[in-house]
Amino acid sequence: MRPYIGYLIASMGLQALWSFGLACLDFYAMWIKRDLRSAVLVSLFVVGDWVTATLSLAAACSSAGVAVLFDRDVDYCRTYIQHACHKYEISIAFAFITWLLIAISSLVMLWLLASV
Repeated sequence: MRPYIGYLIASMGLQALWSFGLACLDFYAMWIKRDLRSAVLVSLFVVGDWVTATLSLAAACSSAGVAVLFDRDVDYCRTYIQHACHKYEISIAFAFITWLLIAISSLVMLWLLASV
């Protein structure tokens, strides 16, 4: 059961690194009191947000598909109770919530790009 969650972990790890990098860049911009509203920089942020949003959605959907397969179609979770499938299902639900927030952020960045 564990190999299918690897893509979800990798995707969320990439999202965490991307978000941490943007947070550090924002902190640096506030520290030097400089505006980051150049068109090239904002377009880079938009592309990065859309790429990570797409990867997050793909990881959440593929993990959800395998979880449904194991839980409902094959009865793997009832046969092997020690694997705790509900924890995987909770992590997949959080992945979808994360994707929703990433998508909102991506739309806001696209709106910001249009205003630059």
